[in-house]
Amino acid sequence: HVQLVESGGGSVQAGGSLTLSCAASGSTFGICGMGWYRQAPGKERELVSSITYGGTTTYADSVKGRFTISRENNRRLYLQMNTLKTEDTAVYYCVACGRFWGQGTQVTVS
Repeated sequence: HVQLVESGGGSVQAGGSLTLSCAASGSTFGICGMGWYRQAPGKERELVSSITYGGTTTYADSVKGRFTISRENNRRLYLQMNTLKTEDTAVYYCVACGRFWGQGTQVTVS
């Protein structure tokens, strides 16, 4: 069983920064990709960024140049978010192996 716990969400003014963290515990899950999704009120969940075990990253067009994903092996995942916009307001979820999900952390940009 894998448990993912996000932290680092909060409220920030537009133009500000936040860093989200995700800590993985429980059974190891081998060489897995990890990523961040988000879901804004009334909208579908969307992939924000992903990173393979080898470090290859992807970003949604809406966050390119502003967000940076990084990881420490299979145990910690980060999302550095800069120049935040009101449209970044959402619940952010950490995902591993495409099937293990965290409980989410709220990011509110005003």
